Amino acid sequence: MDKASKQFRMIAIIEGWSFVLLLLIGMPLKYMAGIPLPVKILGWIHGVLFVAYCGLLLNVWISSGWHFFKVALALLVSFIPLGTFWFERKYLNENH
Repeated sequence: MDKASKQFRMIAIIEGWSFVLLLLIGMPLKYMAGIPLPVKILGWIHGVLFVAYCGLLLNVWISSGWHFFKVALALLVSFIPLGTFWFERKYLNENH
């Protein structure tokens, strides 16, 4: 696995966890307990990580020569909870 793919793999996992934390901690605290601050903080962190995910996806596309379908799939699954974990396991796992 080349350097760009390793970096993308790492950000895919981190971005996936930020999405999970936002959905499972931030959103319930905001809408069930009336505490909006966690969504503000976790949302900001997730947003920065998502931009990094997209930037590293572009980098790995160019440097590793991924096919358009694989890049489009990586982008699509990032909008689905746990999608980046699935993509990482299926396409980025070092055992493949």
